[in-house]
Amino acid sequence: MREKRPGQRVLETPGAAGLAGVVFALLLAATIVLVRLGVPAGADAITAQGFQQSGRRRAVLAALALVPFAGIFFLWFVGAVRTHVGAVEDRFLATVFLGSGLIFTAMMFGGAAAASAVLALEAPTGATPGPSVWDFGRDLAYTLLVGYGMRMAAVFVCSLSVMGHRLGVLPRWLSVVGILTTLTLLFVSPNVPWAELVFPGWSLVLSLHILVVGRRARGRAAASS
Repeated sequence: MREKRPGQRVLETPGAAGLAGVVFALLLAATIVLVRLGVPAGADAITAQGFQQSGRRRAVLAALALVPFAGIFFLWFVGAVRTHVGAVEDRFLATVFLGSGLIFTAMMFGGAAAASAVLALEAPTGATPGPSVWDFGRDLAYTLLVGYGMRMAAVFVCSLSVMGHRLGVLPRWLSVVGILTTLTLLFVSPNVPWAELVFPGWSLVLSLHILVVGRRARGRAAASS
C-alpha cells in the first residue's frame, strides 16, 4: 500500500466515477474499433460502393449507436472526479480539465453526426452517396474525432494527471502513464491508425485505480468503526 505523505489526500472519489469511467472506456474502445474496421483511413480507404456491399456498414452503424452513451458516461465521469477535487482544486488546471472534456465530447458527437449525415443521404432512394460526398463525410468524421477530438483528449489527460499529482490523489506511475498517453494522442494518433485506443486504455486504468482505492478506503472505514 502506498504511504500517505504529509498533506496528501486519499483518493475517495465516489464509486460512480470509477464505474462510469470503465463503461466509457469500453464503449469508446468499441466505437473506435468498429469505425476503424468499417471505414479504414488512408490509402486503403474503401469506396462508397465497397462500403455498401459489405458488413462494414453495420459496423459503422453499431459504432454510431454507441457514441451517445459513451458521451453520457464520459460526462458523468468528469463530473464525479471534479466534485471530488473541487474543494482544493487548482482553478487553472480544473478549467482546462473541464473545458477539454467538454470539447472532446463535442468533437466525438460532431464526428458521429458527420458520419450519420452521409449514411442518411441514401435513405430516401437507396442510392449510394457520390464519391465527393462520401470522401467529404469520411474525412470530416475522421478529422473531428482523430484530428481535433484526440488532441482535446490529450489536454484532458494531461491536466488531470498534473492535477492529480499535485494534490497527491494519483500515484506517480499513473501520472507518468498519463503524460505518455498525452504525447501519444498529440503526436502519434493523427498519423498512426489505432493509436487513439490509448485514450480509452488510460481511462480504463484510471477508473480501475479509483475503484480499487475506493474499496480499500471503505474497508478501512468499516474496520475502524
